[in-house]
Amino acid sequence: MKVTQKPKIIFIPYPAQGHVTPMLHLASAFFSRGFSPVLMTPESINRRISKSNEDLGITFLALSDGQERPDAPPSDFFSIEKSMETIMPSQLEHFLLEEDVGAGRVACVVVDLLASWAIRVADRRGVPVAGFWPVLFAAYRMIESIPELVRTGIVSRKVIIVPLGCPRQPEKQLLLPEQPLLYTGDLLWLIGTPTAQKRRFKFWQRTLERAKSLRWILVNSFKDEYELEFINKDNNNRNPRILYVGPLHNQGATSDKTLTKNPSFWEEDRSCLGWLQEQKPNSVIYISFGSWVSPIGESKIRTLALALEASGRPFIWALNRVWQEGLPPGFVNRVKNQGRIVPWAPQIEVLKSDSVGCYVTHCGWNSTMEAVASCRRLVCYPVAGDQFVNCRYIVDVWKIGVRISGFGEKEVEDGLRKVMEDEEMGERLRKLRDKAIGNEARLCLDNSFTIFKDDICGYNI
Repeated sequence: MKVTQKPKIIFIPYPAQGHVTPMLHLASAFFSRGFSPVLMTPESINRRISKSNEDLGITFLALSDGQERPDAPPSDFFSIEKSMETIMPSQLEHFLLEEDVGAGRVACVVVDLLASWAIRVADRRGVPVAGFWPVLFAAYRMIESIPELVRTGIVSRKVIIVPLGCPRQPEKQLLLPEQPLLYTGDLLWLIGTPTAQKRRFKFWQRTLERAKSLRWILVNSFKDEYELEFINKDNNNRNPRILYVGPLHNQGATSDKTLTKNPSFWEEDRSCLGWLQEQKPNSVIYISFGSWVSPIGESKIRTLALALEASGRPFIWALNRVWQEGLPPGFVNRVKNQGRIVPWAPQIEVLKSDSVGCYVTHCGWNSTMEAVASCRRLVCYPVAGDQFVNCRYIVDVWKIGVRISGFGEKEVEDGLRKVMEDEEMGERLRKLRDKAIGNEARLCLDNSFTIFKDDICGYNI
């Protein structure tokens, strides 16, 4: 009897925790739908995720990124960009040359849009390419709007620059179709020095240009009311086609082989969970500013620490050991009965605990959706990239959190009080959770996978 080989789909994530995690969930979902997924990541990441996910039916392949220390996860945006543009393409091209494209072999390459280098490689080899947008679709629509923003003079060709060390200011409104009110201060490339901002702007221009060849974009999000009119009107005729497949970590796959928790590049400190169970319901503040970049700076770490201490509220703070060096002298000993400080927390389990009342967050998309799934209110302090767009939705559209502009004692206490005491916010969270991970979202996800699978099978006949 001839054994029919499952068609392969190659997955290329951007090499950072917040990108690899949803891509791994996406690969798992495709495995459950009859494909053979292959996930390609730099050596350091491959080593961390392959050992803990050996039974998922996913093939893990390592890419060299040219780092002197292949055991350390990539950490600098521009060094990662250089590796992606100069070192990784030849490795993917070599792999595709060795594989039979179509006819049950490599059916498609799914590329994180921040790793757009892989789009060019797959195009050269004649392999269908789908883009993957790992965050809220509104952030991609901001990127899509770059030509219009330049044409109308809202963004100059020299790029809008926010002076180094100054807070982002909502200088001009961005009137984008079917979008909530955004400002120039929310633009994704306003990170770092003026030179760094210009380089990031060019990065997004290049990404947008490469994305023109895509047939589909798989979006790790759910349809928001601001997007329904846009999608219903344009999606059937637009290229690439937009397919909603998320939030992936909440939807999961349909087979028994699925991720039980988010894979982490860092070891979780689970010692806080026992302490958490001993606290009163809705009393604990959870604080985390993500996994990749230095979160808020040493001076702000000290200010926030003192504000938490002054609040007298119980807390769990996920803070890297290096960043813990910025805590005020004697702080850890003074708050040993009030809170717990861990290098890396088992975040989903923490958020699911009834003891947690709110989450002080940078508004990363994965963290936002994990909070929504657990119905946790948000105190927002966005730091970089799409976090500012996410924050606009959290505060102004969904109204499930508040934004603070700093970490002074009064600012923190006011923010905590507003979210902890707003009963209507809890009801809005429950409604948003139903929209994001309820039956309607699951039907949308299943429909998106069906459309994509039919398109892929039709292409490879």
